[in-house]
Amino acid sequence: MVLEEKTIKSDKIYTGKIVSLRVDTVEIPEKGYSKREIIEHGGAVGIVAITDDNKIVLVKQFRKPIEDALVEIPAGKLEIGENPKECAIRELQEETGYTAENIKLIHKFYSSAGFSNEKIFIYLATGLTPGETMLESDEFLDVMEIDVKEAFEMVIKNEIEDAKSTIGILMTKDLI
Repeated sequence: MVLEEKTIKSDKIYTGKIVSLRVDTVEIPEKGYSKREIIEHGGAVGIVAITDDNKIVLVKQFRKPIEDALVEIPAGKLEIGENPKECAIRELQEETGYTAENIKLIHKFYSSAGFSNEKIFIYLATGLTPGETMLESDEFLDVMEIDVKEAFEMVIKNEIEDAKSTIGILMTKDLI
């Protein structure tokens, strides 16, 4: 069986600052045609920043799509053409004030490939030095440091529900 769909037509419905929406008409093997609604996103990074005393730096911020505040790893959107590692370094400093002596890619994944092309790169940051945050004008968050074991427990208890944060925290289990 061929696992491919041929795009017959692509219509851009909306272009925004963060995402765009297009509707593709695709040819499905032996079944005719179908439509695919696709969110285009430039990608993002998440950073699992661990202090020398074995605490994970987390942020808590309100997320309008779910009308609630979430506890998350520091993260941010890739700018056009930006290197993911450089984005991780920038976002860690902007959101938490920390700079890292060591930062390495530990995982990358598609957030929800059924409707979006967003790819998230997860970095592990160690050798942290505190500094001042540089939040954007529309960014409001609280920075916290949670013991690594407690962060794992928060994931298991669904107290951390954000996918990139869950994946990032669980990926560090054997790395620290």
